[in-house]
Amino acid sequence: MIQIIVVIHLIVAVGLILSILVQRSEGGIGMGSGSGGGLMSTRGSANLLTRITAGLATIFICTSLTLAFLAGGWNSRSSIADEIAITQPAPAGSGEATPTTGSTNDANNLLNSLDSSVPVE
Repeated sequence: MIQIIVVIHLIVAVGLILSILVQRSEGGIGMGSGSGGGLMSTRGSANLLTRITAGLATIFICTSLTLAFLAGGWNSRSSIADEIAITQPAPAGSGEATPTTGSTNDANNLLNSLDSSVPVE
């Protein structure tokens, strides 16, 4: 399933690049600066290329979101805050503080205990 979407994604990406390069630029050097050969007017081809580019861009975004969803990017239920090392004060006899890992509730409890031990003037 993912391989099929990747192939579609790559084809759409190449088509998007080509549709952007073929469009006539305003005052710049563009690959599509030649005449249309009488088949379509300049204005008609610009509208068609704009619509093709918009359609390819929409498909590109949809395939990108689908690939991200299938890759499991939204299955993560953990928070980076749960992995933060918290330095707790050492017992009265030792000379060092010991780092431990804990959740954000542990961090809040530690901050509350430190706030209550600070005298207010």
